[in-house]
Amino acid sequence: MKILQVHEGGRGVVLDAPTPVPGPDQVLLRVLGVATCPQWDLHLRHNEPMFVGHRFEYPYSPGQPGHEATGVIEAVGAHVTEFSPGDRVSAWRDAGHQRHGCYAQFVVLEAANVIKVRADLPLEATASVELAMCVGASFLMLKEMDVIQGRRFGVMGLGPAGLIAAQMASAEGAAEVIGFDISGARRDYAVRSVGVDAALDPRSAQEERLPKRSQSGALQSGIDCVGAKASVEWLMDHVRDTVALFGVQREPYSFEVRHYSPALRLCGYPGHSRVAAEYAVGLIEAGKLDLSPLVTHRLPLERYEEGIGLLERQEAVKVMFTPF
Repeated sequence: MKILQVHEGGRGVVLDAPTPVPGPDQVLLRVLGVATCPQWDLHLRHNEPMFVGHRFEYPYSPGQPGHEATGVIEAVGAHVTEFSPGDRVSAWRDAGHQRHGCYAQFVVLEAANVIKVRADLPLEATASVELAMCVGASFLMLKEMDVIQGRRFGVMGLGPAGLIAAQMASAEGAAEVIGFDISGARRDYAVRSVGVDAALDPRSAQEERLPKRSQSGALQSGIDCVGAKASVEWLMDHVRDTVALFGVQREPYSFEVRHYSPALRLCGYPGHSRVAAEYAVGLIEAGKLDLSPLVTHRLPLERYEEGIGLLERQEAVKVMFTPF
């Protein structure tokens, strides 16, 4: 089978390897489509740690960092009863980067880490279930807090996670969903693809349209999908009471006196869960979440470097590689 291995500088080499055999609690997935994870792929290309204490070693584990995969069950292990060959599934949890990943024609996954999806949906609509699960975990938290329905909701960052967050906010009954991004192309794409009510540049948003948090008409809730100090603190200054932190934090954020009253809640990430995966797939099946707009390009696995170049130049939201 074909499997990609990334070398230093983001150079992708397609290797020939034996087709793996699933263990007792595993499944063998025939990968029909696998979407990029811009965070991992771009950090890997430039040897930039993903978080404090992290480091890359080259050549990277074969098949990695591919993990947003959808396909068909080819074989199941002896103890697996919930799946059968021929089932259409997606990976919902990344099992780690010290094992073969999904940039391959076949990959062995723990049965507990895959979830059934509708076979009639296009590959683009199910490849990024893992990311939808991640965002969904934050939305289940916000839903339990009752801070979405009927509210003016802000989404900072209109990359892949932001496009999902905007749709989840609408699905949960937000009165208005406003997206923010410094990229005009991403703002325009969010309006066209997922129908945000407005998409604004946070650097030039007019105060009469977007008052500060202590003023009437301010955003009431929001989620940050960037993780940068400037993006989070901008939301903190414009959201009245609840900001969810989804973007990976790499530096401290400042909670100032002006955030004390009226009270501002900062909500950290609650963690991955099967419940969040089921929530995301449920929205997809109900027609309330469409992951297809996340994938703007399809390429064969051999054109990995070209695809990551598109991400780097922000000419793609996500690229889906088709190994066959």
